[in-house]
Amino acid sequence: MADNTTSSAPMTRAERRLQKRMKRFDNPWMNPKLIWGVCLLLGIVGLGLLGRLLWNLDLVFTGSAPLKLPPVGFENLRRQEGVWDYPLGTDGSGRDLLALIVMGAPNSLWVGLLASLIGMSTGIILGFTAGFVGGRTDDVIRVLSDVMITIPPLLILVVFQAAYGDVSLAMMSLLIAGFLWQSPTRLIRAQVLSMRESGYVQMARLSGASTSHIMFREMLPNLVPYLFGSFIANVTTAIVTAVGLEVLGLGPQRIPTLGRTIYEAINAGALIQNLWWWWGIPTVLLAVMFIGLLMINLGLDEVSNPRLRRLS
Repeated sequence: MADNTTSSAPMTRAERRLQKRMKRFDNPWMNPKLIWGVCLLLGIVGLGLLGRLLWNLDLVFTGSAPLKLPPVGFENLRRQEGVWDYPLGTDGSGRDLLALIVMGAPNSLWVGLLASLIGMSTGIILGFTAGFVGGRTDDVIRVLSDVMITIPPLLILVVFQAAYGDVSLAMMSLLIAGFLWQSPTRLIRAQVLSMRESGYVQMARLSGASTSHIMFREMLPNLVPYLFGSFIANVTTAIVTAVGLEVLGLGPQRIPTLGRTIYEAINAGALIQNLWWWWGIPTVLLAVMFIGLLMINLGLDEVSNPRLRRLS
C-alpha cells in the first residue's frame, strides 16, 4: 500500500522560494525591478501630497526662516546646529529646504511626465500613420523624424527660453516634448511595419474594419510593453533636459523645482560656503527619481522580453 504521508508534509524553505519564483515567472508584471521602481516614484509623489498637508509651505518664501541653518544633527561653519523647526536646513535666502523639496520634487517629476505624455502621444499617431499607411506619408514622417533627431535639443531650448524669458511648467514641458516624439515614432513605425501583414490584421481588413480601428484597437494593445518602456525613457530624458535648463538659470523663475534649487545654490556659492544640504538634498532626490525610472524601465524590459526572465 502506497505511503501518502509525504504528500501532506509542509513545504521546505527552498520549495517555497521556488514556488514564489515560478509565480513571478508566470506573472512578469510582478518582477521586483518594476515594483521597486514604482515604489520609489510613488514615494516622491507621496512626499509632495503629504507634505502639502503636514508642512507649512509658507516657509518656501524668501526671508521666512533663519539663514543657512544646517539639517538636524549637523553644524554649519558658524557652529549653528540644526533645529526641528527646519529639519532639512535653510538656504541663503531664508527658505526652508523641506518646503522647497515638498513643492519642487513633484514639479520636476510632473514636467517629465507631461512632456513624455505629449511626446509619446505624437509619436504613437505619427508612427502608426507612417507604418500602416506607408507611401509618401511614410517618407515625409520618416525624413522629418530623421532630421529632428539630429538637432541638439538643449541648444535650441536654451536659445528659445533665453529669448522668451520666464515660462511656466506646462510651457517648458511642451517645448521639451517637441524633441521627444522622434524616438517613439521610429520605434512604433518599425513595429507596425512588421505587424501589418500578420494574420489578425488581414482578418480585420477583410471584415471591413476602419484604418483607425485596426491601428488603435487591434495593433496598439500588442505594443503596450514597448510603449511603456519608451514612455519611461522619455520621462528620464525630459527630466534631465528640464534640470539642465534650470541649472543654467532658464525655465520657470518663480516656481520651485529641484533644478532651480540647485541653480540658486551654485549661484550663491553654496559649494564654497560648505552649504552642502542646499544642493545635496535636491541632487539625492533627483538620483532617487532616476533610479526609480531606471528600475521601471528594466522591469518593463523583462515584461516585454521573455528571454530576460530567469528563475534565479
